[in-house]
Amino acid sequence: MILQDYPDRDMLYLALANVLAEQLSDAIHAAGHATFSVPGGTTPGPVFDILSGVDLGWGKVAVVLTDERWVPESSPRSNTSQLRARLLRGYAAQATLLPLYADTPDPEAALSDLADGIAPHLPISVLLLGMGADLHIASLFPGADLLDRALAPDAPILLPMRAPGAGEPRITLTAPVLAGAQASHILITGADKRAALLRAQTLTPREAPVRAVLDHATIHWAE
Repeated sequence: MILQDYPDRDMLYLALANVLAEQLSDAIHAAGHATFSVPGGTTPGPVFDILSGVDLGWGKVAVVLTDERWVPESSPRSNTSQLRARLLRGYAAQATLLPLYADTPDPEAALSDLADGIAPHLPISVLLLGMGADLHIASLFPGADLLDRALAPDAPILLPMRAPGAGEPRITLTAPVLAGAQASHILITGADKRAALLRAQTLTPREAPVRAVLDHATIHWAE
């Protein structure tokens, strides 16, 4: 784990966006294409705003969320809707979005088709994650129903996930897919998240799912 401290959040967002853009450009140069996996939520929004204005060859980039709530884009809870509003505009509107939602009653009904759409774009070139105070990443929550399966080395690309406090059912990339990224970054802010991250190093992946990627990730933190 590499921990990068920044004097304020504005510096963090700008520096992180620059690193991500450089690594995506390098991946495109090396392989002719790149896969960029990103979290939902509002925290990465300022980073997405900056990236959307960078002309890095987005037409050769596939973007996939790390996880999604099983709700349509019309819902204010939709990560996909937030992603379209903050990242997939400007230059980044040229990127290909790999869906993590389909119009079915539950994620199990669409799991195979969604995974088939992601498989040709693996491994992930550049991964950006957030982390909850409970030490979850993507929808790998402590206590989730399929967490052990999602952490296993032979886990499939995607799994449905249900957890206390998670609200609606989720669909998530599994631990080996996330850990297989060529470059990994975790964005956290605030003293509570930093303290939680330090505590995670003493816990098991079942207790702290962030452990699945921690050894290979660069942590970007500001107060």
